[in-house]
Amino acid sequence: MTRQTTNTHLTIIEQPSPNHDARPDGVAIDMLLLHYTGMRSGAEALARMCDPAAEVSAHYCIEEDGSVLRLVPEARRAWHAGASAWAGVERVNACSIGIELVNPGHDWGYRPFPEPQMQSLIALAKDILARHSIPPARVLGHSDVAPQRKEDPGELFDWALLAAEGIGLWPGKVAPLANLLSMQEIQGLLYDYGYAVPQHGRLDNETRAVIRAFQRHFRPQAVTGEPDGETAARLEALIALKDG
Repeated sequence: MTRQTTNTHLTIIEQPSPNHDARPDGVAIDMLLLHYTGMRSGAEALARMCDPAAEVSAHYCIEEDGSVLRLVPEARRAWHAGASAWAGVERVNACSIGIELVNPGHDWGYRPFPEPQMQSLIALAKDILARHSIPPARVLGHSDVAPQRKEDPGELFDWALLAAEGIGLWPGKVAPLANLLSMQEIQGLLYDYGYAVPQHGRLDNETRAVIRAFQRHFRPQAVTGEPDGETAARLEALIALKDG
């Protein structure tokens, strides 16, 4: 049975999921992780996240009409990221809040995220960021923390809009680097930003997947997996923002 709670920003529909457990002692919430549901409908996705047999969930789910549902209390660990890593830490469910955005995803007719959905996400994210110490560089997509197996929220998600609202980072307009960086340098920069990426100096399939994940987030108009000059320039700009 659902009930509604209201804060100064938005109305939240309570739709409890049984799929959660305790966060590890001493682990702070310092990451906001965004997903798409990747299923044919919001109802199908919600049913799965509330099914104990599925063993998946998220803290929140936002419908395409902007309705916000809370499945798991933020103090608990929701099961949304799976096998994942960021900045040398694996299994990021322990430190993250997960938000699922209803969207059929790449397998079922991927499409842009509607304005009501994005506006609710902005309001919810601002509310979360006001209550937790989450650095801008740790507002991430599922593909960032699991680049070998995930694509969401994907290249149609408007990360620039979120950054303009103070949620996450965006590199802005940059000029491509005239001199291409070596593969070792590219891998080093990706690692410095937080990605789990090899450091052997070769452009192998694992590294290409990480580059594609970076491009989906920060250069969505061309997700090629190639370490071109624009990708390198955006990566350098982001590291400067993160460290600045």
